[in-house]
Amino acid sequence: MTLIDTILQSRTLSITGMAKNTGKTVTLNYLLGKLRERGVRVAVTSIGIDGEKTDQVTQTEKPEIELYEGTLFVTSEYHYRQRLLLSEIVDLSDESTSLGRLVTARVLQSGKVILSGPATTGGVRRVLDRMGEFGVDLTIVDGALSRKSHAAPTVTDGLILSTGAAIAPDLNTIVKKTSELHDLMQLPAYETDKADELLQVENGIFALEDGNPVSLNIPSSLLSDKYKTELFSHGNQLFISGILTDMMLNFLKMQPEAKGCAVVVKDFTKIFVTPMTLRLFQSKGGKLCVLKRPNLIAVTVNPLAPSGFSVPSDVLVEVMERVFEVPVYDVMAGV
Repeated sequence: MTLIDTILQSRTLSITGMAKNTGKTVTLNYLLGKLRERGVRVAVTSIGIDGEKTDQVTQTEKPEIELYEGTLFVTSEYHYRQRLLLSEIVDLSDESTSLGRLVTARVLQSGKVILSGPATTGGVRRVLDRMGEFGVDLTIVDGALSRKSHAAPTVTDGLILSTGAAIAPDLNTIVKKTSELHDLMQLPAYETDKADELLQVENGIFALEDGNPVSLNIPSSLLSDKYKTELFSHGNQLFISGILTDMMLNFLKMQPEAKGCAVVVKDFTKIFVTPMTLRLFQSKGGKLCVLKRPNLIAVTVNPLAPSGFSVPSDVLVEVMERVFEVPVYDVMAGV
């Protein structure tokens, strides 16, 4: 089965880069071109900003996003005005981001665009829900694991992960880092009928009593040490709506309540802890769970790093297939 055949089993898809220069935008452009050949009606948006010619952090060249006639795209007013293509607006959202309202437009003549989509997980959901009104077959959300405030990989039906030689300058470290990510993707799901409700929460820490959220009035896990009394006032089952850090887990494992403590986060993209910290927390009797596990359907690899370090494409594909146990593709080699 080809990569295109694989993704056409989903109606919504995330493409997530494990790090910069792992080929996420190259994968997106490849898919857009192949889907055009199949006559698939596609919509695309982004978490964060994608499609810029130059990386604003590293000042290195980036592949731009090229859209074809008939494709729908969702971006901010600011970046819509910067588009290098002909398009018509089909919807102007009341929802605003720091770069203006969200514009949904249809491409009339192929060209390039910068995508800057919804600012929240709820915003991503609303965009996905609306695309059916415009006759879209597949909606693609472009994102990156470094963007800590979004959960698109678990909001969509399927996830493609882009990884590659840019992660580390040796194959063993690449395997180690990707294996650690795979372990996070396999964390158990917390059983509650309030999962959809909790996924909409953007801030705060909550106790979970019989799966039901109880507000602890703690605005962030970064402030947990200042709210020690409140933290376990309703038991030791905790939901953290934002990111989970080493500092939070290190704090929890030192508490008497650590034994039997369950920490629940939205999904694996919210977890920014080292494997050692997680193991120590678990050794104290703690458990880490997610509200929703990702449906990883494929992995794409970029065997070349900007530093010049490279791994033979066939070797990298074979290694990643052993780690993730899903189809792995090098789109530049043809799939």
